[in-house]
Amino acid sequence: MQVRVLYLGMLKDLVGCEREAVQLADGARVGDLYDELQKRFPKLEGFRNSLALAVNYEYSAATAQLKENDEVALIPPVSGGAKGDDSTAESPTPLISQHASLVRERISRAAIAGAIQRPEDGAVVVFDGIVRNHSRGRQTRYLDYTAYEPMALLQMEQLARESLARFEVRDVRLIHRLGRLQIGETSVYIVVASAHRAAAFDACRWLIDTLKKTVPIWKKEYFQDGAVWADGEPFPPEVPLAGGSASK
Repeated sequence: MQVRVLYLGMLKDLVGCEREAVQLADGARVGDLYDELQKRFPKLEGFRNSLALAVNYEYSAATAQLKENDEVALIPPVSGGAKGDDSTAESPTPLISQHASLVRERISRAAIAGAIQRPEDGAVVVFDGIVRNHSRGRQTRYLDYTAYEPMALLQMEQLARESLARFEVRDVRLIHRLGRLQIGETSVYIVVASAHRAAAFDACRWLIDTLKKTVPIWKKEYFQDGAVWADGEPFPPEVPLAGGSASK
């Protein structure tokens, strides 16, 4: 059988391509695919215990069985990445679900916060992630954000729905910017509306912390003397890794 493999973030540079078709024996599992890829690209060995794999936009364990024409994405720790993946190509319209959006234009912060508020709300809590002018002891020129877009939007929507149930807040919005961002621009904007401030604060903090660990969005930081991928955070324990074990 044949599956489609995507190399995301820094992995594209590591293996020298963005995507390819790979032939496997019928009944092969995700772990079998990774073993085959590691033979061809020995440098992947260093990622075995930090890399996650997704099958058709869902994180998958090494034991998951593959089917003909499955799309398998190799996902390094999120929050660091590179430009050029076809799955993140410019599109004329933003990707939007009920509670989440991926956009390429400036985020309209006041409009979003104003639109979510209702008379029954006692609190509207906002997290505004802003591009700062320094990192790693150097002056930042700008950032580039890319994403595995279909999965990123799906994951953001799932987080939003989980926060509604977990914290019993009334409504949430998650918006993430893609593309090139200048100093002072908003990269991620989260709004939580609730009858009570404690639930709104708790939900907002949980949303940004979980988003930064699980949603496949990467950034590359540009300085006067070069560019680097932002350090990715370890995946949480519930995300299975390529090595077949959960992150610690």
